[in-house]
Amino acid sequence: MTDTPRPLIGWPLLPLPDAHGRLEYPSLEAGVRESIRVILSTRPGEQLMRPEFGAGLERLLHEPNTLATRRAIRDLVQASLGRWERRLVLDRVDVREVAGEPTHVSVEIAYRLARTGAPATLALTVQLEG
Repeated sequence: MTDTPRPLIGWPLLPLPDAHGRLEYPSLEAGVRESIRVILSTRPGEQLMRPEFGAGLERLLHEPNTLATRRAIRDLVQASLGRWERRLVLDRVDVREVAGEPTHVSVEIAYRLARTGAPATLALTVQLEG
């Protein structure tokens, strides 16, 4: 028997155990944070077997940076996170202009983990057309 290293990727794509035979999983906080990013960056119809999944923010990327567009982004983020991520309780979503950057908006999401009540925030910048 030879000591050849195992491939890093197998089929199906399964995690490899560490030296002690344990599998590492992300923490609840990291899992929810990554889920938020996936929801916000996915277009409905993009995910196989879940045609309605995703926020669809790309629909607003060619809109001007107006109060109506910022409200639409806020409403879309609130609705999609409320529908697709049950592990969080959404406290607020703020969408603001970025000073000195007329085509950028800042989106700040404040939430609590439903299981623990631990507060967290996630901020991102979205570039609009005008």
